[in-house]
Order: sequence, then structure tokens, then C-alpha cells
Amino acid sequence: MIGLICFGILHNVLELRYVLGRFGDLLTGTVGLLLVVLVSGIAVARLGGAYLGGWSRPAEILLGYAVLGAGAWIGLRGVARVVVLAVLVGAAAVSLSHPAYHVVVLAHLHNLVPLVFLWEWARRLPVRARGWFRGVQVGWVLVAPAVVLAGVFDRWVDADPGAVRALVGEGAQVVSSVAWPAAPEAAMRWLVAFAFLQTMHYVVWVWFLPRAAPEATAAFEARWPVASSRRVWGVGVALAVALGALLLTDYGQGRTVYSGLASYHAYLEFPVLLVLLTRWRRSP
Repeated sequence: MIGLICFGILHNVLELRYVLGRFGDLLTGTVGLLLVVLVSGIAVARLGGAYLGGWSRPAEILLGYAVLGAGAWIGLRGVARVVVLAVLVGAAAVSLSHPAYHVVVLAHLHNLVPLVFLWEWARRLPVRARGWFRGVQVGWVLVAPAVVLAGVFDRWVDADPGAVRALVGEGAQVVSSVAWPAAPEAAMRWLVAFAFLQTMHYVVWVWFLPRAAPEATAAFEARWPVASSRRVWGVGVALAVALGALLLTDYGQGRTVYSGLASYHAYLEFPVLLVLLTRWRRSP
């Protein structure tokens, strides 16, 4: 929660800059327009949830799978494309049947996404350093959460929302409704794993990649000269301050606004990831 207030919007802005700078060629023309329209629909569904009623979540799910379908169409050919699209249709049916679980699974999967981008970034390193770097990434993305879920750190886990309640008052109960304070141990472990991965997610997008991939920033600025690095950081910080103030005064409304804005960075990742995986399959 504290990380969301401080870095939520800022990491959205910086991740979008990286993705559009590094993989902007995948998101141009008709394809880019289609993806923007689909993701904008998701943002509207999230922001207008109170007005759309029961239609909000199904609309988001269907549009989200449409984004994945577009990514599969762009990145795959032949039998692979047909198989993946068929799997997506089946997955969409499951998500529509269990919309609450869809949101939880999507949130956890989103925190695993940096592994793919960091794996791709590591191609520039010498072979030995590349292996070490990728091993470290696998360690924090997969091994550390598995250790948490195994209960190794249970003795140090405190179920009291404490500082979060002090910041957002009763809004803390929204954050803790699944796992605080009397939920099963497994729920607390998932929450701790999620908090760890979310923190590392911010480290990757706010600290590491802006410094380690200056060429992505340069490519972004070459495409959109008006969006200089100083202006991007300025917009990110200004939005972060505004959202933080809203979260502190009205957590529910602030969470809704953040969810709508975050749609773009979260969903535009997926077609890029599908294309990346396809490229690796074709040229190992």
C-alpha cells in the first residue's frame, strides 16, 4: 500500500516509456491503434464500474483476452496461432466463470512480467555475466516467493495492518479483507509474496531499467521529442503526488482511479511478451 502511494503511478509512466521505446515498432500503425482502443475500453470499464454495475468485470475480462488475442495474432503463425487462440477462448470462459480469481491471478502474473524483460535485457551481457544475472532474477521472481509460500518466514509476519491503517484508515480493511487479520496462514503467505514481488517490480521499473537501458529512453524521445526525460519524470512525480493525496483522503476512489490508469501499462505488456517469446523460439 505504501509502495503503491509512492511509486504506483511513477512506475506506470516509466514502464510505458521503456516498452514504447524498446518495442515501439510492435505497437505502431493499425496494430497500435487497435491495442490502444482495447486497453482504453478496459480503463473505461474499471473507472466506470459504479455505473456499469455487473457488466464492468466481464467487459474488462473480454477486452483483456482480446488484447491477448491480438498479441497472438501479431506474434504467431500457423498451428501455433490457432492453438493459442483456442486456449485463450477456454481461459476466457474460466475467467468469466470466476471473475474474482481472474483479478487475483492477473495481479500475481503482472508481478512476474519483469523477469521476461530482464531476461531480454541480459542478452547484451557477456555469456558468463548473463548467466549470473538471469540466475539472480529467477531467484527473486520465483525462488524467494516459493520460500515465503512454504512458510519459512511465518515467524516474522505480522498480520496487523498497522502503518497502512494509520495512513488510509478504514481503507486498510479493503487491503486486508482477504488476508488480514484472521484469514488462513496460506492467505498471509500469498500476501507477503505479493508485497515482495510488487516492491521488486518498482525497483526494476523505477530504478534499474531507466539506468540500465538508456537506449530505450533515447528511442522513446526520438519518436516523441516533446516527451523528454525531464518531462516524463515530472509528469510521473506529479501524478504520483496527486494519486497519493487521493489515496490518503479516499482510498476507494483513489484505488479506482489508479486501476483505470494502470490498465495501459499492465495490458500493453502482454502482446509485447507474446512477440518476444515468439522471437526467442525462432532464434534461440
